[in-house]
Amino acid sequence: MEITNKITDLKPFAFDEVVLASGSPRRREILSQIGMKFRVVVSNDEESPKSNNPLDFPRENASAKALSVSAKEHDSLVLGFDTLVFLDGEPLGKPGTPEKALEMLKRLNGRSHKVITGVAVAWNGAILSATEEETEVFFRNNTLQELEDYVNSKDPMDKAGAYGIQTQGARLISGIRGCYYNVVGLPVARLLDVLGRLKEKT
Repeated sequence: MEITNKITDLKPFAFDEVVLASGSPRRREILSQIGMKFRVVVSNDEESPKSNNPLDFPRENASAKALSVSAKEHDSLVLGFDTLVFLDGEPLGKPGTPEKALEMLKRLNGRSHKVITGVAVAWNGAILSATEEETEVFFRNNTLQELEDYVNSKDPMDKAGAYGIQTQGARLISGIRGCYYNVVGLPVARLLDVLGRLKEKT
C-alpha cells in the first residue's frame, strides 16, 4: 500500500540534496553508493505505530521519522526508513542480548521470512509519499555451532532479526526473493521510483 499526498509547494531544487532522517551507517553507504547527495539529521522520534497490523509498522515508523525531521528542516526533502523482520507475521526487532539473538536465529533457521522496509518522503512537515518494500529471505539449515559462532561475533546485536545480510550474517542465508538492498535497510529501486514520481509532479 502506498500513501501519496497532494504536492503544493515542492520545489525542483529539493531533489539536489535530500535529508536522511536516520543514523544508520548502512543507509548512508547505500545513498553514497548510488551517488545521491544527502546530509544526515537523525530523528529523535520514538517508534510508536498506531496500526493494529504489525505489517504496517515499517511504513508508520518511517513516516514518523521523516515527519519529525521535516518539521525542523524547511524546504528540504526528508527521507525516512524503517526495517523490520517478520516471522509468521510477528515483527522481530534488535535482540539486545546474545541469548535473545540466538533464540531469534534458531527460529529463523531453515525457514523463510519477510523483511519489510517502510519508505517515507516528507516536505515541510507533511508526508508526500509513504510506502514499503518486501523481500523474502531464506535461511540455510545452519548447525547450532554456526549460529553460536555468529552470535559470538557480536554482529547480530544491532540488527533487526539478529542478522546482517551485508556482514557475517551472509553465511546463514541460502537466498532471497526480491530486493537485496531492502534487506540491508534501504530499497534503492523503490526509493528512486518514489522520487521519480514526485519529481514529475513538480
